[in-house]
Amino acid sequence: MFDKILIANRGEVAVRIIRTARRMGIKTVVVFSEADRDSLAVDMADETVFIGPPPAAQSYLVIDKIVAAAKQTGAQAIHPGFGFLSEKAEFADRLLAEKITFIGPNPHAIRAMGDKIESKKTAAEAGVSCVPGFIGEIEGVEHAIQISEEIGYPVMIKASAGGGGKGIRVAFNRKEVEEGFPAVRAEAKGAFGDDRIFIEKFVTAPRHIEIQVMGDKHGNVIHLFERECSIQRRNQKVIEEAPSPLLDEKTRMAMGEQACALARAVNYDSAGTVEFVASGADKSFYFLEMNTRLQVEHPVSEMITGLDLVEQMIRVAAGEPLKFKQKDLKIKGWAIESRIYAEDPYRNFLPSIGRLRAYQAPAEGKSGDITLRNETGVREGDEISMFYDPMIAKLVTHAPTRIAAIDAQAAALDNFLIEGIADNIPFLGAVMEEADFRKGDFTTAYIKSHFPDGFMGVEPTAAQEKLLIATAALVRSFTARRARQVSGQVNGGSSWQRDWVVILGKEHHLTSVDLDAAGADIVIDGKKHRYETTTRPGARIITGKFDGKPFSVKIKTAPEGYTMRLRGVTARALVATPRGADLYKKIPEKQKADTSKLIVSPMPGLVISVDAKAGQEVKSGEGVAVVEAMKMQNIIRAERDGVVAKVNVAAGASVAADEVMIELA
Repeated sequence: MFDKILIANRGEVAVRIIRTARRMGIKTVVVFSEADRDSLAVDMADETVFIGPPPAAQSYLVIDKIVAAAKQTGAQAIHPGFGFLSEKAEFADRLLAEKITFIGPNPHAIRAMGDKIESKKTAAEAGVSCVPGFIGEIEGVEHAIQISEEIGYPVMIKASAGGGGKGIRVAFNRKEVEEGFPAVRAEAKGAFGDDRIFIEKFVTAPRHIEIQVMGDKHGNVIHLFERECSIQRRNQKVIEEAPSPLLDEKTRMAMGEQACALARAVNYDSAGTVEFVASGADKSFYFLEMNTRLQVEHPVSEMITGLDLVEQMIRVAAGEPLKFKQKDLKIKGWAIESRIYAEDPYRNFLPSIGRLRAYQAPAEGKSGDITLRNETGVREGDEISMFYDPMIAKLVTHAPTRIAAIDAQAAALDNFLIEGIADNIPFLGAVMEEADFRKGDFTTAYIKSHFPDGFMGVEPTAAQEKLLIATAALVRSFTARRARQVSGQVNGGSSWQRDWVVILGKEHHLTSVDLDAAGADIVIDGKKHRYETTTRPGARIITGKFDGKPFSVKIKTAPEGYTMRLRGVTARALVATPRGADLYKKIPEKQKADTSKLIVSPMPGLVISVDAKAGQEVKSGEGVAVVEAMKMQNIIRAERDGVVAKVNVAAGASVAADEVMIELA
């Protein structure tokens, strides 16, 4: 076994590997860029090596720097994590030449499976079901259009060396191929250094299901069952679970056997994932690709099998055979994982950068039948950078049943506080409550079909509305009582026993809030409710029981009243006297400024290109610029017809969210 390993990665996966290495008694070395100098992974590692500026192309992707760091520190092996160099065969080749062990598959397997075009040929030869498509190199846009029309729309345009949701577009017509093909090629070149593209049929009503495989250097290959990864935005996974609610035992066995057959065909000898698209109608399935690395969502497979995949990768790399066989593995319970991203779900999930003014994660561990796990690489006060993936944390819950795991996930999300940047927790909470998701009835088009106009939050249920009203009333009553205690008008007891009004969507009337040591009795619209809590005023999350049911509500003071978050609900409540409520209703709404002539960047990022100049006529929907943020290229489009009056940015410039890029006459 190794004495010391180097982790050629950053963020939560670096922390994840360090934790397993510590448990195994292995020392760790972490490399870091300037942006990660003060990161959690750097603090946790036994040794660290600085490798350059924030852009990955100048630090984490430079093989010479990684090899030099391993030699400098005496690391015997390197774990690449996921992304960066994890699927680069030339990296594995170099380590082999340098006599440094690569904690991952052999270079032949990476080449055979890492190239999405070659992997399909290999899969077909191994008897694996494949999606209809064009296997071969595409010369340009016209060739891409010809291929797409031969296959039949919709088609998926995909980077051959892609992964992690990068370098993918779905095109439903000729125009979308014209725009999508060069965008995918540019993303592929920037993210993977390889601009080869392939096109395949996009399966309608698809489910994204993948099989976790594990092989060793002695010819043994097993699978750890499946994961369902159908809840996606921009072709990147957001919520994953294991097992899948779609599969029956027969389909599960068939997919597992095909995945293992493919792994054996390339002598696979580490952790890997064989991805399939499955039909929700008849459970037919087709091979998509194989990821020759650890996957972001591997924790859900670990939770249902009891195995540590990072440990298995290290042991296999050290030459140990797998100590279990397929018949030894059983599915135990259900696991749900939510990826918590630095992005704004109310603005089409656009990236958000900045400092984490608050970061409070729910407590990890086991409570009864529920196990909670939070994998993160950040702490309160850390900065979320524009240079890397926007993921902040992975929140995982495990329970005996799927619904219990979902309910535990929803409760944990309610207890996850992030301030300083936008986050997608409201969206994740809304999904956990949504009926089709709870039934397991969804496809990869879930977000588009359930939120066709974008995510705007959800309306509270009647019970949630009463809880939010009561929360605002309780906090307001504490404030009122404290003010009267300071002035000597009251000494404990009930805050008030007279009519007040809470405006939350509509008016609600309060007749009393009677505080006691365990909470309060609150009368709302003539009905008495019991609010139990030991959380004191000033806390940003209030927990307790409302009419006997557990809750957690995030709350902060707003210019008028309080802003509260619960599941997918974000609500503002004003607690006032009847006269104050009347005055509030008479305040005129502020008129929004006319921004129709401005084309702004919807996110902070780097301007890749500007395709408009002063005097040029543009049409609504026409692409006028490309902005890259957190490894994703975004086409900025005109929202109306017009003539360009002024261009304020140039390629290579950095832009802030809502910065005016182009002005129309």
